This record gives sequence, structure tokens and C-alpha cells, in this order.
Amino acid sequence: MSSSSLLGPSSTSHPLAPYGWDGAWADEFAPHEPEGLLPGRVIRVDRGQCDVVTADGIVRADTAFVTPHDPMRVVCTGDWVAVEPAGNPRYVRTYLPRRTAFVRSTSSNRSEGQILAANVDHAIVAVSLAVELDLGRIERFLALAWESGAQPVVVLTKADLVPDPVTLGHLVQDVETTAPGVPVLPVSAMGGAGLEVLVAVVCGGTSVLLGQSGAGKSTLANALLGEDVMEVRATRDADGKGRHTTTTRNLLALPGGGALIDTPGLRGVGLWDAESGVGQVFSEIEELAARCRFHDCAHESEPGCAVLAAIEDGVLPERRLDSYRKLIRENQRIVAKTDARLRAEIKRDWKRKGAQGKAAMEAKRGRWA
Repeated sequence: MSSSSLLGPSSTSHPLAPYGWDGAWADEFAPHEPEGLLPGRVIRVDRGQCDVVTADGIVRADTAFVTPHDPMRVVCTGDWVAVEPAGNPRYVRTYLPRRTAFVRSTSSNRSEGQILAANVDHAIVAVSLAVELDLGRIERFLALAWESGAQPVVVLTKADLVPDPVTLGHLVQDVETTAPGVPVLPVSAMGGAGLEVLVAVVCGGTSVLLGQSGAGKSTLANALLGEDVMEVRATRDADGKGRHTTTTRNLLALPGGGALIDTPGLRGVGLWDAESGVGQVFSEIEELAARCRFHDCAHESEPGCAVLAAIEDGVLPERRLDSYRKLIRENQRIVAKTDARLRAEIKRDWKRKGAQGKAAMEAKRGRWA
């Protein structure tokens, strides 16, 4: 069977087209055709098994053949796979090379990454306006989103709870400053306000919906799907938090085109080798740093530091620099767990700063003597 026969007369007429199948995926799958395997997309993973949508419908498949010791290579929601046409059980034989992957660090101390979703075009970060904005958490989500290769989009949910348009405008502006180059969309899933803009975004590929519990992800997913597919629970009035409504990652085809992966609420969002993602979130700091006198400027007290000058001039909020430093340090710690060279560099940097601090204290003692 050729790639063109896999696609049918056109990519849009293929049964898997609503799930993102296209000519490029057909070409990737072509080597598996002689084995009689079927192409499909993983729409749910659960304890060594997964649900795969194929041209023949949804099948349950075992992932025993593709469960390596490396957690970064396990099958996840959004993967395109080659699955056996029959069998009890039937098996996933392999997955196709991923175009993008949304990865966070695990909560363990083993320095492992966890793939939340694969082959995603848009990473939708849902942020509730029912509680005070946590700009630092938004920056953290965006760093992972940029690193994944997907285009981030921030959706400010429950916009109906902010009836004053001036106040809403200020909130949007605060997030836009935090998210340079990222669309920021205030949306009321209950009333539909702003939803048409988001629909226009998600219809062009696969989107993953991210955010904390209580951010309104399930309500937003139902609004995009046009029906109550995801269970919705009320959040607490005190802190805007809720229990995990979604317990697994599910991929669903949207009626207006595109596919959506809904995820459980994320309590912890640890970085995983996200240096370039952090750089994109704080692009204005990176641009300023390029104008510093010293190429290895730490933006602390060095002469000729363009970043500190921007803070003094009121151009750059000090909160942004503090957040940038925090995420850079966190990312370095994660990478250093598996990178001996970087570990050595960090230790040298610690010793250098320790020596500088010691020298400063001795100088102060000399003045006091």
C-alpha cells in the first residue's frame, strides 16, 4: 500500500484526517506498510495499554513492545503509532518520530522527564481570573511550552467574573508583558465571550490544554467540543482550587477542525532542559544581556550591565529578572544531574561567588577595625 493510498484521494478525506493525519505522517508510516500494520493515533494511555484511533475505529492495544526503561520514550497521548491489525491482545509495534513533545521533570529525585503530550501544535495555558494572577507560574508554563516546539497561547478563563472592561484590560496587559510574542485571550466558556477567537486558533492542528486544577480547563474543553464530554466540578470560593476533574490525558477531535488533548490539573510544573524555552519567555532580558559590557554578566552588580540599567530606568520590572534567575537556576540544576561538565561549571561558579562574598566581608571588617 502506498502513502497516497493511505491518504485516500486527499488528506482531508482520510478517516484519520480529523486527528491530524497528513501526507508527511503517511510518508513516515510507509516503511511499516509491508508488515501489514495499521497507522493510528494514541488518544489515551492507561497502565501499559492505550486506546488508538485507526481508520477501522478505536482499538485497545498493549504497549509492551514499546515500553523501554527510558521514560522519555514511552508511548503517550498524541503519538502516531503502528499497531497490529488483529490479535488478542493486539500490540503497538512502534511509534513514529515525534514532531514536538511537551515534557516536564518528574517529582522524583531521579532526574527524569515526563512526556505529557506529543505532536502538539498549540500549548494552551489556562489561567483562571477567579483568583489573583500568578505571573511566575505562567512564565514557567510558557518556558515548557516554547521548549516543546509548540506555539503557546494563554487563555484567561472565567472572564465573566471581571465585568469591568478596564480592569480586564489591565489584567490582559499584565499577562502580555509576562508573555512576549504569545497571544493572550480572555474567554468566558460559560457565556461564549472570546471563544470564537480561540476556536480559530485550535482548528489548525493539535492543541494541549494545560493549567492548574480549578483553572476551568474541562469547562473550556466542553465549550470547544460543543458538548459536555468532560466532567466539571465546582471550585472552592476561598482559593479558586478544585479537585482533578480530568484524571487522564485524552485526545478528542474538535467539531470545527483540529484535535484537543485535555490534561489533569498540574500541581507541579518542573522544568526539563528548557534553556531555550526560558530564553524565549524572557526574550527582552536576553536582548538586553547581549548589550552588557561582559559576555558572562550575571546581572547582579557588574559595571556596564544593560539589564540592571533597564531596571533602574523602569523599563524592566525587577520581578521579571528575579523570575528569570529562578528558572535559569532551576534548569541548570536539572541539566547538571545528567551533565558532569555543567555540574563542574556550577561548582566553580559557587566557589567564585563564595570567594567574592568572603572578600567583601573581610573588607567590611577592615573598615570597621
